[in-house]
Amino acid sequence: MKKALLVGLCFGLMGCAGLKTSAEYVARANGYVKDGKPTQAVEAYNRAVVLNPRNLDAYEGRGAAYYFKGQFELAQQDFERVLQADPYRVSVYTAYASALAAQGNFEQALVALDVSAQLRPNQAETYFARAGVYYMLGKYDLAVADYTRTLQLRPAADVFNARGAAYLKWGQREQAEQDFKTAKTANIPQHLNDLAGL
Repeated sequence: MKKALLVGLCFGLMGCAGLKTSAEYVARANGYVKDGKPTQAVEAYNRAVVLNPRNLDAYEGRGAAYYFKGQFELAQQDFERVLQADPYRVSVYTAYASALAAQGNFEQALVALDVSAQLRPNQAETYFARAGVYYMLGKYDLAVADYTRTLQLRPAADVFNARGAAYLKWGQREQAEQDFKTAKTANIPQHLNDLAGL
């Protein structure tokens, strides 16, 4: 009896050693991303795609992993694949715009962020990202407007600092100094995506 249980336990453990579904590979890959291991994440996402070529979570995750590896064109391709299959997947637009902007495609990035803002007008990350693109384009007044919208939705020190930098470039020194001071002294999360700010 004990021998039969032991043999059954061994076979059961061996069966768990390898992942079997696309979703299991996505979960493992997500863990690699959180652990800062984008190369291993890409490998796991690749396996997920082989098992299920329609798994949009695998393409979205792999796009993010490619982005963190600095492979912006590959990231863009994965994000485009997701958006072609599901144009209402708002979470992808900001990542897609980041991949575009990293390649210098600022105007295309703005188009993606405008769509995101239309689909979900209260998503702080969209306005923060769009403000960053406006900043890179030297459109500091538009950057300030989007940073202000971000702060209305979710105040954070990094947003005040970013708006302060935009004010400074725009020639508005007094407002810039006020934002830098607020970023240091206010009782708010340091980063837009800190759990305390969600």
